[in-house]
Amino acid sequence: MNILQINSSPHREGSNSTKVANLIVAHLMQSSGEKKLIVRDLAVTPHPILDETSLAAIYAPADERTADQAARVALDDVLISEIQAADVIVLGAPMYNFGISAQLKNWFDAIVRTGVTFHYTEKGPEGLIKGKKVYVALARGGRYRGTETDCQVLHLKTLLSFLGMTDIDFIYAEGLGMGPDAVQQAFVEAQNDISAVIG
Repeated sequence: MNILQINSSPHREGSNSTKVANLIVAHLMQSSGEKKLIVRDLAVTPHPILDETSLAAIYAPADERTADQAARVALDDVLISEIQAADVIVLGAPMYNFGISAQLKNWFDAIVRTGVTFHYTEKGPEGLIKGKKVYVALARGGRYRGTETDCQVLHLKTLLSFLGMTDIDFIYAEGLGMGPDAVQQAFVEAQNDISAVIG
């Protein structure tokens, strides 16, 4: 089993979403069978934003790219290769202003590539990253699970499904900004979620 853990908090230390992601990975590592873990921490190694220069590099024919353009595309290629090789993806996703972090947005912008991770058919887009199990570790200051304000889950589900990843479980740690007792309860609930979906 190849496990890919993506930590997308801007915090290098003390990130709650990373703590939840670590709990998920620890649970997975206890199961039988050989496992390989790759951890990509987007706070330690931030990925560049998708800007005009990046788009020019990506859309330039491979044999016509400058050295700088080829180097820029190669950064995205590494992330794409990692997710293609993974059997299980554990995605640490803190909530910022009801959405995902800029770090995670940059990661998605890198891996969503026409003709590589999805393509268009007569029936519409088809994701090409199939057969993966995805666990999303959510960390929120308030409580949004199951409410209309939880647009983060819909966004992530849409992005992952667009790429072909439809076997998704969300693990919630909520109320982290509501005091010490709430923090303790949040991680109890996260552990309960993990036990329920992983066993």
